Amino acid sequence: MSDRSSMTYKGAGVDIEAGNRFVDMIKPLVKSTNRPEVLADIGGFGGLFSLNKDKYQSPVLVSSTDGVGTKLKLAFQLDRHDTVGIDLVAMCVNDIIVQGAEPLFFLDYFGTGMLTPEKATEVIKGIAEGCRQAGCALIGGETAEMPGFYSKGEYDLAGFTVGVVDRDSIIDGSSIQVGEAVIGIASNGLHSNGYSLARSIVDERLGGDLDALHPDLNESLGEALLRPTKIYVKAILNLLRDFDIRGMAHITGGGLLDNVPRVLPKHCKAIIRKDSWPKLPLFELLREAGNLEEKELYRTFNYGIGMVLVVPKDSADDILSRLSGLNEQAYIIGEIAPRNDQSEQVELV
Repeated sequence: MSDRSSMTYKGAGVDIEAGNRFVDMIKPLVKSTNRPEVLADIGGFGGLFSLNKDKYQSPVLVSSTDGVGTKLKLAFQLDRHDTVGIDLVAMCVNDIIVQGAEPLFFLDYFGTGMLTPEKATEVIKGIAEGCRQAGCALIGGETAEMPGFYSKGEYDLAGFTVGVVDRDSIIDGSSIQVGEAVIGIASNGLHSNGYSLARSIVDERLGGDLDALHPDLNESLGEALLRPTKIYVKAILNLLRDFDIRGMAHITGGGLLDNVPRVLPKHCKAIIRKDSWPKLPLFELLREAGNLEEKELYRTFNYGIGMVLVVPKDSADDILSRLSGLNEQAYIIGEIAPRNDQSEQVELV
């Protein structure tokens, strides 16, 4: 005889009350990111944001979406969840700032097999911190509890941002000219790219111990690898008030070799001097342990440069000085040269 006892959603693995408790827990975090244009608290069916049209002559909305990738695996291993949200925000807002757009608001997607409100709140803490660093408002999101879909204790993240720029102020690289300077702003580590390779090196060549203090790093491998992505928004917005920036590239997946060409006119190439900036010990450790070829380093990792700017040569030193005052390490790493149709658009020398 079949069991005719009453079944419940909670019994199937979805706890609505835990979801409600989670929303209550994160409300103060979300509120801490508010801008004056935000019209409603979280909990509605959609986030409300009033665009200040008086601030712009011809406003253009710029959007981006991204995730954190397999860096999340390290968060699971270390049971530390308060920084991957910063990565999530960074990967989105750094993408739109290169077009001159100020990030306005952010939304997140958090998917997991079983919701643990305390762990999920740690993730949202990071997202809120990233939004504060970028000056954008966290106006909503989605929490999806899907039993059997994710491994126990794991989750996935996706993020979405919208920004705005005046049409005449869009930066697309089209005005880049031969002879201009290439500035690199330092990264603070791997950011959120290349982790499938980095994790393989750690597991297969470095013993897989994330907690032990590593002599080459003066910290544990886990601390070095989990360090959150730098958010460059406020520094770039500061520069844009006073300087002519011809083009910018966020150095994410594909590294310098694939991202810099995305903003270069076809007749230009960037000559990058490999010895013009210091390489972080973490990159050198991965290079040696993985016996990585040069192209693998420059295409898989940011290799110490998180953002690239192309600027008129006569303003390069002033821009470096301003960035230093904003606590950003930056270097002149190359220049723009003429290119024929057959040559690569990034030349390492």
